[in-house]
Amino acid sequence: MKKNRVLILGGGFGGLYAALEFEKRHDPDFEVTLISQDNFFLFTPMLHEVAASDLDLTHIVNPIRKMLRHVHFFEGEVRTIDVAKRQVVIAHGFDQHTHTLEFDHVAFALGCVTNFYNIPRLAETAVTMKSLGDAIGLRNRLIEHLEEADTECAANDREPLLTFVVAGGGFAGVETIGSINDFLKEALPYYPNLKSEMIRVVLVHPGEFVLPELGEELGRYASRKLAERGVEIRPNTKIKAVTTNGVELTDGTDITARTLVWTAGTSPHPLLEKLPLPKERQRLKVNGAMGVEGYPGIWALGDCAMIPNEQGGYQPPTAQHASREGKVLAHNIVASSRGKDLIPFRFNTLGLLASIGRRTGVARILGVNFSGFVAWWLWRTIYLLKLPRVEKKVRVALDWTLDVFFSKDFVQYLHERSGLVVNTPIANSDAHPIGTDPNRLRAVH
Repeated sequence: MKKNRVLILGGGFGGLYAALEFEKRHDPDFEVTLISQDNFFLFTPMLHEVAASDLDLTHIVNPIRKMLRHVHFFEGEVRTIDVAKRQVVIAHGFDQHTHTLEFDHVAFALGCVTNFYNIPRLAETAVTMKSLGDAIGLRNRLIEHLEEADTECAANDREPLLTFVVAGGGFAGVETIGSINDFLKEALPYYPNLKSEMIRVVLVHPGEFVLPELGEELGRYASRKLAERGVEIRPNTKIKAVTTNGVELTDGTDITARTLVWTAGTSPHPLLEKLPLPKERQRLKVNGAMGVEGYPGIWALGDCAMIPNEQGGYQPPTAQHASREGKVLAHNIVASSRGKDLIPFRFNTLGLLASIGRRTGVARILGVNFSGFVAWWLWRTIYLLKLPRVEKKVRVALDWTLDVFFSKDFVQYLHERSGLVVNTPIANSDAHPIGTDPNRLRAVH
């Protein structure tokens, strides 16, 4: 019998957990393929810890091929989707050649992309925090600026070198700036020409207090704790323009800085715009079972979908929702193929947590607020349990344990080719490279 061909587009929380559900079922009637640009699953809640040298960069990623044995995996970039012909074009390889894959069911789990709101020069200047490369790039930049600022010849440039601006007071922005602040303060003793008063860390947020998703009480607590640790918070303010010397804020203030971290906006994946499918707020409009009405075999979840909830609104695009959506979606694909009833996705947020630096956090779990060390401990405990695979759990736990006894590493992750390459012809044709002397080789048995 012909198998049902299922394509899952995207290897984030939604796509991976849908694939894992198919993996668990191992249904012989379905041929499932997960397509992702990366061959690993990135655990994004811990991304800021890589940027701040709290975790090794390989410990928050899991090779997808180690997680999937029965579900196929294809590393490539989705270029086009033809809904009518039920085909997806994938590009991969060094030459970016393409393959056309056919499907009976396709699940859109492509995630979101950064939104720069058409601010001139912002995309070329800012550092984002969405990928492993972003975290490594930010860490390298922090260390590079400290190294440069510590030199005598850079004495007049220390203000822009040591000023770091983060735009966005949501979870990504607050966790990033807390980690940046801790990293810089812990590194200072190793740079004799730098003093703590030279470091300026600024958080620009359009609201009155940070982390509005957690409510005013925890938001104001987080704002107060960050301010106590030297973070300068600019509430009710946005980035207006990127200048040659730094950034201009909507309140007219100019900040001289060479580092701007942008966490202030996201948009659905641009491929969705080209699809002739019903949309709402630029995302695919689906029913409670995550299927697109009137288009059998077309499904969407996570950041790609507007999934209705029981209260008349929509499911929030969080990791805890996307991972559970993936499991329900896999069930519904199987059920629809066999003419069985579909299950609507029903889930209420269990809790929200954020680490704000120096073993302090804020959390709301089942309606109860936590703050301080307890919230930070809950953050680490819960996310450690959520991290896939025992191997990675152990590695992260060891990193965190060693962090108690040792200071952070201030080593840049460099991937460039060695700078000095010499191609000198051999002057004597009888000469042999070291270790290839024929007489020496004959003498050794």
